[in-house]
Formats: sequence, C-alpha cells, structure tokens
Amino acid sequence: MQELSLNILDIAENSVKAGAALVTVGVCYRPAQDRLTVTIADDGCGMDAETLQKVTDPFYTTRTTRRVGMGLPLWKMAAEMTGGSMTVQSTPGAGTVVTAVFGMGHIDRLPLGDLPQTLVTLIGGSPEMDFRLEFDYDGRQFAVDTREVRQVLGEDIPLSEPEVLGFIAGQAAEGIAECCPRPELL
Repeated sequence: MQELSLNILDIAENSVKAGAALVTVGVCYRPAQDRLTVTIADDGCGMDAETLQKVTDPFYTTRTTRRVGMGLPLWKMAAEMTGGSMTVQSTPGAGTVVTAVFGMGHIDRLPLGDLPQTLVTLIGGSPEMDFRLEFDYDGRQFAVDTREVRQVLGEDIPLSEPEVLGFIAGQAAEGIAECCPRPELL
C-alpha cells in the first residue's frame, strides 16, 4: 500500500468484521522523538492466544474467501522498515488493539494519506457502528466521534447521508490542519 491510511482502513475493516461496536483510530506524532504512532482499537470479539501468535503470518487467515492475509504482515513490515515496531494485543470477548510505531523522518516511512477520507469510508460502509478518530501532533489534539455526531443529529438522520459524511470529513480535515503546523510532514 502506498499510504498508511489505506493500511488503517484495512485493519479497521477487520474490526468491523470482528463485530466491534466502536473502533478508535489514534494517530500521534512526536517530532522531537522522531516517532509516529498509530493505534487501532476495537471492542470486537478479540482473538485467542493461538490466533494472536499467527496474525503476522501472511499465510494465515481466518477468511474462507482467500488463503492469505496480508493486512497485519504489511503493516508490521511498514513499521519495521522505518526502525519501528508493531504490537497486537487481544482478549477474547473484549477486543483488539493494534499499535504501530514508525520512524517519522525515515525515508521509507509511507505518507499518512487522507485520514479524513479513510474515516468517512469506514463510516459510510458501516454506519451502524461508531468510530472515533484521535489526532495528536506534539500535544495539540483533535478528536471526532460518531457518538457525538449521532447525539446532535438525532435518530432520524443516518451517518451514511452524503451531507453528514461531508461534514465529518470537513471537521476531521480542519481539526488535523489546526493541530499540525506542517501538513506536508504527514
């Protein structure tokens, strides 16, 4: 994949398939430590210890439609190529947390990509679920949460409405821009 947001989308879609009610995507930049940390957490079905040990093996998948699973192995490789790492923590019945740490300034670090569009793609594909995006650039923070959007809109307006998705994308883009003094670094 050519940008991190596509990997985020792929991993978050796994959370959707795991029956999560809430998926949280956290992006944290720490320029002084030359570190970018991306966390995808869900409250889905989780994984047992045996499955957890196999998730970074590209020849292991729980899918029946294909025989390989590339999402987490590629995510791990992308992190390690920058001197970073990836961890997966999971508890059956409680959910999964995938954390990748990247060398922010490393030449092999992929660009973040269009995080607001990634968020609205997730929401549009699973409007019944809740998603939270947390963005932190050197302590300047922004978050958008579909639970809050639902409270404002009420029950009659679905999150999948194009106007709603456009509003969420705009809010996310504006919040990220306010936090990040140099968006070209993303």
